Amino acid sequence: MLKITDLHASIQGKEILKGINLTIGDGEIHAVMGPNGAGKSTLSAVLTGNPAYEVTAGEVTFNGKDLLQMPPEQRAREGIFLSFQYPIEIPGVSMVNFMRTAVNERRAYQGKEPLSATDFLRMMREKRAIVELDSNLANRSVNEGFSGGEKKRNEMFQMAMLEPSFAILDETDSGLDVDALRIVAEGFGKIRKPDTSAMVITHYERLLEYIQPDFVHILSDGRIVRSGGAELAKEIDEKGFGELIAGN
Repeated sequence: MLKITDLHASIQGKEILKGINLTIGDGEIHAVMGPNGAGKSTLSAVLTGNPAYEVTAGEVTFNGKDLLQMPPEQRAREGIFLSFQYPIEIPGVSMVNFMRTAVNERRAYQGKEPLSATDFLRMMREKRAIVELDSNLANRSVNEGFSGGEKKRNEMFQMAMLEPSFAILDETDSGLDVDALRIVAEGFGKIRKPDTSAMVITHYERLLEYIQPDFVHILSDGRIVRSGGAELAKEIDEKGFGELIAGN
C-alpha cells in the first residue's frame, strides 16, 4: 500500500528526515516510536502534504501512485486519514455540515452518488455509537469546547465516517486518561476493516496494548534505526529508547 524510499525532508532549511525507508502492506499496523525530536510527526506531516515541509530526496508511493505529487486534498480523497496530535477547533462550522461535505467529496472522487440527508444522518448515528461520542457533541461546531479526550474521540468518529484505507494516528494517546484511551483504541479496532492499514505514532507502549501492531519501528535522528514485532514495544517500555538506540 505505502512504500517510502530514502525519504529526506526539511523545514526552514533544517533537515529532519534523513533517509526513511518503510513499506506498509494492506491491513498492516506499524507503530513508529522514538524520543522527542526524532522526526515522527514530521513523517506524518510529509505523508499528508503539509506545505511547511520540503521533501529534498526520496520517493513515496501509495497504491502505486506518486504520493509526493498529490496535493493534500487529493491524498485525503485517495484514502489517507490523519488523526492530529492536537486537533483544532473550527468555530461556526457544524459537525454535521463538515462531515457531510467530507464524506460526499470522497464519494464523488470514487464515482459514487452523494448520500441523501436521511442516509447520512443514519450513518452518523451508527458511527457515533461505535466510539461513544455524545450526540450533543456531534451537533456542535467542530471540536469547539471539547475536552482533549472528546477531540480524540471525535477524530475516531471522523475516521469511521470517512473509512480511509490508510490511517495515521499521530500521538492519539496524548493527554488521554486510561478510560478515554481505551474507548478511542477500541473504537479504532471496531471501525478498521481487514485491509485498512495504519501508522501509529506514539511515545508509549500502553496504546499498543489496545492497538496491537504487526511491526514496531524506532525512529531516531530522522532515521529508522531498529524494527521488530510487537515485542519491541515492550522492550522499549522496559529499557527506554536510549539503551536500544545506543545498542543498535
